[in-house]
Parts: sequence; C-alpha cells; structure tokens
Amino acid sequence: MNAPHKPSILLRLLGALIGLMGLGLAAAGIWLIALGGSWYYLIAGLALLATAVLLFRRQAAALWCYAALLVGTMIWAVWEVGLDFWSLAPRGDILVLVGVVLVLPRIVRRLGAARWPGPAWPLVGSLVLAALIALGSGLSDRFNMDGELPGARAQANADLYSGVPQQDWTAYGRSWRGDRWSPLNQITPANAGKLEKVWEFHTGDLQRKTDPEEFTYEVTPIKVGDLVYFCSPHNIVFAVDAETGQEAWRYDPNIRSSKQMQHLTCRGVSYHSASRPGAETSATGDCRNRIIMGTNDARLIALDARTGRLCPGFGDNGQVDLWPGAPEHPRGWWQVTSPPLIIDNLAILGGAVYDNKSTFMPSGVVRAYDVVTGEPVWAFDPGNPEDTTPKEAGAGAYVPSSPNSWTIAAADAQLGLVYIPTGMAAIDQWGGRRTPETERFASAIVALDAKTGKVRWVYQTVHHDLWDMDVPAQPALIDLDLPDRGRVPALVQSTKTGNLFVLDRRTGEPVFPVTERPVPGGAVAGDRTSPTQPFSSVSLMPEKPVTEADMWGATMFDQLACRIAFQRLRYEGPFTPPSEQGTLVFPGNFGVMDWGGMAYDPVRMIAIAHPNYIAFVDKLIPRENPTDPRAAAASDEPQGPSGGSDLAGSDIKGFNPNHGAPYAVALNAFRSALGLPCQAPPWGYVTGIDLVTGKKVWQHRNGTTRDQSPIPLPFKMGVPSLGGPIVTAGGVAFLGSALDYYLRAYDVTTGEVLWRGRLPAGGQATPMSYWSAESGRQFVVIAAGGHGSLGTKAGDSIVAYALPKSAR
Repeated sequence: MNAPHKPSILLRLLGALIGLMGLGLAAAGIWLIALGGSWYYLIAGLALLATAVLLFRRQAAALWCYAALLVGTMIWAVWEVGLDFWSLAPRGDILVLVGVVLVLPRIVRRLGAARWPGPAWPLVGSLVLAALIALGSGLSDRFNMDGELPGARAQANADLYSGVPQQDWTAYGRSWRGDRWSPLNQITPANAGKLEKVWEFHTGDLQRKTDPEEFTYEVTPIKVGDLVYFCSPHNIVFAVDAETGQEAWRYDPNIRSSKQMQHLTCRGVSYHSASRPGAETSATGDCRNRIIMGTNDARLIALDARTGRLCPGFGDNGQVDLWPGAPEHPRGWWQVTSPPLIIDNLAILGGAVYDNKSTFMPSGVVRAYDVVTGEPVWAFDPGNPEDTTPKEAGAGAYVPSSPNSWTIAAADAQLGLVYIPTGMAAIDQWGGRRTPETERFASAIVALDAKTGKVRWVYQTVHHDLWDMDVPAQPALIDLDLPDRGRVPALVQSTKTGNLFVLDRRTGEPVFPVTERPVPGGAVAGDRTSPTQPFSSVSLMPEKPVTEADMWGATMFDQLACRIAFQRLRYEGPFTPPSEQGTLVFPGNFGVMDWGGMAYDPVRMIAIAHPNYIAFVDKLIPRENPTDPRAAAASDEPQGPSGGSDLAGSDIKGFNPNHGAPYAVALNAFRSALGLPCQAPPWGYVTGIDLVTGKKVWQHRNGTTRDQSPIPLPFKMGVPSLGGPIVTAGGVAFLGSALDYYLRAYDVTTGEVLWRGRLPAGGQATPMSYWSAESGRQFVVIAAGGHGSLGTKAGDSIVAYALPKSAR
C-alpha cells in the first residue's frame, strides 16, 4: 500500500501562514467576545485553522472550507455595514488575497485535482461573488446626499455689504457680519473650470528652532483698494499689489516665539479707516487708514495701511502691551492668534490661553482699545463681569483661569453689539473647581455692548464642558425670512459638537428649536456632569453613535485591534464624561466644525459647511500629589512628591499635565497601531444647508488620500479638513482645507466639484475673493503653508487664481 503523499513545501508554507492567521484571529476573537464584542473573529479564526489542517493533509476540502469562510464573511460584512466599499474592504481584503492564491492551478493540482478548477469551483465562485460585491459597493455611496439649494430669496442691497465696497474684502469674514460671502459674480459654475494661477507670493517665513511644534498658516488675507494684506505665523505683515502679487511693504515685529507657546499662527489682520477728522497725523504718514494686528507675544500693533510704518500716536510708538497674566505665567501662555474686531473706533480682542497646562492660567479677558490712540476703553472679565473698567496690563488684575475667546468675533453696528465666542477656563477635561462665572460664560456666545463691554445676553452651547467643545468659529449675522416669523435678524453659530445654533441676535433666543436632552453621567471623583445638554434642530451632529461595527483598518487584523480598543473604552454616546478607563469622545475635540466655520449666502439664505467626524480618546491620569499650579507654571514636566513624576507613564502620547488638578489627561485621536483612524470613513464632507428650513440639502465626501498615503493614490474617501469655505454671488463656493493640497471650486446649488487648483503645500486656511480693477477680474486667494498638527506639507505661499483675461 502506497504511503500518502507528503504536502509540498508550498502547501506547508501556505498552511503555516493561514494557521498563524487563524491562531491570531481566534485568540483575539476570544478577547473581543469577553469584552462583549462580535463572535465573527473567533469563528473566522477556527475556519482558518481548519483550512490550514486540511492543507497540511493535502485534502481538497481545504478549498471548500475556505470558500465557506469567504461566503460567510461577505454575508456578515454586508449585514454589518451594508454596501459601502471602504467599510467592506478591511473585512475581506486579506481573505480575498489568500483566496486568490488558493485557487491558483499550482495549488489546486497539489491538492489532487486532475484539472482546474476541479474542487476549487466553490472558492472561484466565492471570489467572483466578492468581486461583484466590491463592484456594487464601489458604484454606490450610501453617504452621498443629492439635492439642490434654492436660488435668491432676498434682494442684494447695500445693507448686505455692511459698508464694504463690492470689490473689496476688508475683514476676516469680508465684513464683521462674518458671512464670508462675496457679491462678485464673474466666476460662475459655467466658467470656474477655466481658473488659473495668476500669482504666488512667498513670505519666507518658515518654522524656526525656537518655535512650538504647531506652526501653522491659517491666515485669510484682506483686500482694500489696490492692496492685499496678510500676516505670517511670526506676525510679519505684508502688503502686496492685488493684481500682480508684488510686495508693496512688509513689517516685522520681531516677536518672541518660544516652546512655551501652544502654537504659532496668525489668522489675519484688521483694517480701520478713520471715522472722525483730525484723528492723528505724523511725519511718517497720517495713519488715517491703518492695519491693526494682535501678536503671539501679546502686543497690539497699528500700521499705516499705505506705508507699513508704525503709527506713532498709537500706544507706545505704535504698540500696546496686552499681557493680562500674572508674573508667574510664561508670556507664551497667552497669545493673540485671531484678528481684532473693528467697530466704530474700537479694536476688540481676546486671546488664546494654553490648553491643559495648569489650573492657574492667564485671564480670558476680552478688551476694547481706541483704534486711534491705543488707550484701553473697557474690559470684559468673565471672572468679574460687572466691572468693565480696564486694568493696567501685566499686573494680573484680571481674574485668572477664566474662559477665553481665541477665535474671531462678529459685530452688528446697528444694534451696537459684539458677539464673542468663548472657550474653556484653564483645563478642559476636569471641572471640579470651576466658579459660577466660569460656568456661565464657558463654551458660549456672549453678546456685549460695543461701547461699554457690558453683558447683554449669553447663550451657552455646552453645559459644564468636559470635552474641549469651546465655540471655535466666528458667528455669522444673517437676516432670515422665515415662514412663521417674517424677517428675523439671526446669528448662526457653528460648533465643535455639530450643533448649529440659530439665535435672534437681539436677544439670544433660539430661532429654531433647541431641546435639553439627558446625557451620560458618572464623572470622576471631585467632578460632576450636567444632566442634560442642548441639542439644536439644525444640526451636523453625527446621525448615530459609534458602534463596534464602525471600526476600521487597512486589514481585518488592525480592524480587530480597533474593535478590542473600542470595547475597552467607556462610551455611552455623545457627552460621555472623561474617565480613568479612557473615554471615546465623538465628535472629538478636533470638532465637527472648527475655527474655519461655515460660509453664508445672505441672498439665498443658505450655508456651505465642511463637517468632520473624527473620534478622540480622553484618558484621565490620577495624580497622587497634585502640584502647586503656581510653582509649576514654567514647567513642562509633571512633578511628583520629591520633584520626580507622580504619574506612571508620564511620557504618554498626547500627555497634558494639568498642574494643580487631581488628574492629568492624555488626548489622542482614536487610531490604530498603523496610525489610521479606528473609525471608518468618510471623515470629512462638504455640505449645503438651507437656513430657512434648517435642513441639510446635499452632502458629499470631500477630499482624497493623495497627499497622506505612501503611494499618492487619490482615493475619494472623505478626509478631514481644517480651514473654512467662502461663497460668492456667482453661485460658486471655494474651499481648501482638506488634507490633500487643492483649492476646490464647488457649485453652490448641488455641491458638484467644478475645478481643483493644485497648491504647493497644505491649504489649511480660509480663502477670500476680490475684484482687481486693473484687469477687470475676480480673484480668489488662499494661503498654502501647511499645518504642524495635521502634518501637511509646510510652505510659505499665498496663491491667487482668476479667469484668463480672454475668458472674462
């Protein structure tokens, strides 16, 4: 009797590989089941082990066993996530590749088949089925939403321009209404595809050794007359010719940057034209028209708009010291990163306070200065709101650790109100010692009297915020014609949570319903949670909580690791409080919307948004002996009882020390070991919203993986974006921001991409648009300098696009 044939080396190797896969899946699958997760991976692991044994025995049943595994996997995968290609891919990619190897004639013959496919026909059939499912899922997109936004519903008139000439863009949001809408209409959906680069300006301002890691170009230029003005991260101000991009002047304040700063950025400069005669004259220019800028090292600077020289009658030879902190605070812990708001003859600004360093931080005071003399006029101190008397800079007279306003404000000159978006006080993820004033003004929109700084109304977007959901974007002031209320002067506020609060800007009362809903409780010792949180009926919040089925990866193995990680975290839906266990925060503090906000068309009464959906993990780390926050002010290291660390693993990634609190915190995006997001794409969209109905009308994945993967393949997965859109009267919106390096033009009505302009670096900034009289063309300009936190390519470019002169 002949002895059975021994398996070939090839079958041994293949069987060993499949066996190892099976052992890994089975072991991890048992772990997942113990955590309450899916049984699939244990079953798949056992099927792989059975296939390996049959291969070692040289039995053709191995092919049947593997075919059953593939068919079962496809049934399970489609049941779990539907026909979405990018969600299905990691569930089957490795299995399909191994299946293709198993049906090779060379393998089939070694299993005793006389001809191909022989016993492999079930496996061939299952692979064909997998290909058909992949094709079907690739042809459809269940996340896509088609629709058309309405046309004009109001008359374009001078009120909409807010005193800004149609051809200019004189403030961060074009006007201090913050709508980011241009009345220009030369560029349309019919001709946007012909846009071409007209000029590119290099600032020469790149990251230095003394700078913090987060070095970013987030600037939106402004344009007045024939000059375009902008700043670079080191607060160098440039004026360039609007037609050619040729430099007219530059001013370098020589700021003191340091590692003690959280980031280094300048989102823009502001413009003021003298509103009263005889305001100031000097030998270096009359400074009747001036550029106003706050700096990262806490100065307010006034420059002559035509020459770039300091205005000598402003403060101390053109500069005012803004420092609101105590002597113990490193100067880098309070920065002006956003342009001051200009209303009448006032420059109004807050500042960014370093997140999660200490419970003893500089004040979040918002102050108004005379834009001509630099004299302080009023100060809104969230820790002492009744006293708006300005205090001497640097004396620490303002209440420390109060909520700050780091982003851009808006103003209604007719109502005499300024609208201040606020962030958190001192530390974000633990609030056990917050004062009533801190609670009142944190994560809110605060309406102040422009002349006095007195509080007129407050609307809070998150109660007892433990998730860093500060209000990040400039509010937009837009009048809405509502069927049941007529014309309403509204304020629209986008938020990190995804809630879009539409308020009557006279009173702060919601225009669209906002309901208080119960949310998870159970804060750590010494803290508490709010039993409810506000949910707006106008919303870009995630439509459902994250589940284990939403976990993702490049393969089934890192996806399984993400599933295990998910099951080990605390997560009970939105507003699950931070924990020592580690809490999944979704949306994470990257925000559904961040500082770029949305763009609004006041004639069509619509908005264009770019929501992001990225989960984070917040893990509280107990301190055995909390440090004195004053003594630790200059320290970047957590201090223990004898000067050493009192924290196990103080080199944890994403570590924030929280000096003075009983907990430090680690904050990180929820990623796999491969560095990919653990949740499935899409992570970013572009969306059109009807503000009269409060409904989302269209939504599409936005951006590709071209510049974020080892192989530059432009998979349209929908990637995160940071920056903001603009919209024009021509029916075209513009948005850079995505992690690939493009400026895109969109049809406002449908969201269709009309054109893409390749940028030389990351475009994490909001563009702007203006008219150049010299050539009679509409220009679109964006900064492309990259973003240190997102890892996009660094650069120093300001790029301008327009239609060819022949296509006007």
